[in-house]
Amino acid sequence: MSATLEGTGPNVVTRRSVFILRFISTVALWSVALLIMFSGYEILFWVLISGFGMIGLWEFYRMLDHKGLPNFKITGMICGAVLLAGSFYYFSKIGPAGSYDFEVAVLLFFLLTVFGRQMFARLRNDEPLQTMAYTLFGLLYVLWLFNFITKIVYLTPRSSSGQVTGQFYVLYLIAVTKFSDMGAYLTGSAFGRHLMVPHISAKKTWEGFFGAIVLALLCSLALYKLMPGHLSVLNWTHATVLGLLLGFAAVVGDLAESIIKRSTGVKDSGNLLPGIGGALDLLDSLLFTAPLLFFYMRLVIRVP
Repeated sequence: MSATLEGTGPNVVTRRSVFILRFISTVALWSVALLIMFSGYEILFWVLISGFGMIGLWEFYRMLDHKGLPNFKITGMICGAVLLAGSFYYFSKIGPAGSYDFEVAVLLFFLLTVFGRQMFARLRNDEPLQTMAYTLFGLLYVLWLFNFITKIVYLTPRSSSGQVTGQFYVLYLIAVTKFSDMGAYLTGSAFGRHLMVPHISAKKTWEGFFGAIVLALLCSLALYKLMPGHLSVLNWTHATVLGLLLGFAAVVGDLAESIIKRSTGVKDSGNLLPGIGGALDLLDSLLFTAPLLFFYMRLVIRVP
């Protein structure tokens, strides 16, 4: 979800309304998703997650169309659906090792498919390279990164009754990420004076950046304090480090989508939620925080 970090101005009321609507939409979406997961309906959780991921990928390709940038959107969507379905199956039924092999195979197949598709398209200057690069980038940026949320669900061992336990870490991820967005907006609105990256966004300030980091850290520590048993692979050190890292990654994720939107000349990724934006606008921060949490748990904490 994009967070506004700018201070006062003539459009501050409008920006505040948009932020509140987006925040409420995000809370509602993830509340439904988590309720489904906590109820044990793993397939429904995956359907919801995958649905938003596929919509986000479609919005990405539509942004490229808006700028007239060549891409094979249908090919990308088909390969994206295969990636999501196969990864879910391997992670839920076999384990991480099998999923990694599957993902590499899908990416290789996707690369070969894109080259094959280009053979039947026109050749003009560097357009073939652009088409293949934009198509592949969309799959990696949107679906491959977003799919780490599903992976986190199955990263920790199931309970003795066979229930998944990773949903608590997804809850932790979403809360810390969205509190980072909130901290960025609140601090930037109240104290924002120094622009962070004006060539990318005229709304992001350094005050908002530090506000995002602080609120993400406080949220991380509070969640670990409230449910240490459900976040058992963490300790106070991990909670502190992750709070800082996830807060930073959330801001970077927001800026990453800003780069894409500015490059393609669009204000929002789509109109899935009128007056609010598209799916990609709601998911942008998570695209960076989800893989970061996953690899931190795998490589630093060494969750088996």
